[in-house]
Amino acid sequence: MQLLMKRIYLYSEIRFEKLTSVATSILGNSVTFIVALCVVIFWLTHKGFWFEDLHHQIGDVILGVTFLSLFIIQKCFNRFSASLHLKINELVSSNATANNAVLNVDKKTELEIIELQKEYTELAEQIKEDEEAKTDE
Repeated sequence: MQLLMKRIYLYSEIRFEKLTSVATSILGNSVTFIVALCVVIFWLTHKGFWFEDLHHQIGDVILGVTFLSLFIIQKCFNRFSASLHLKINELVSSNATANNAVLNVDKKTELEIIELQKEYTELAEQIKEDEEAKTDE
């Protein structure tokens, strides 16, 4: 039973990661922003909008701006994330003693990243123990 639950969890995690990857690509696209802007403009120019009271109009404008901000923030994050990954990949690949398993870590699944984190945590602990042993001598 536990093995079945683990498989279901792993399957759902992989599917969710793929879904978030696709959603990130779609939400950070400039075409998607233009479509969202058109939806907001249509929404604000709808006949009923101008006949509501001022409080509802302000709320609708704030909601529209917040909705559009999602796409702008996602686009900026995508660009920042891609540039950061390129810089890190360059640093890792330029160091001869570096572990190349971390190259393109953004393309790995969450489980693969957790395994890499465990390896680096163990390495850090080993280095700390070695340093402590040297200072004790």
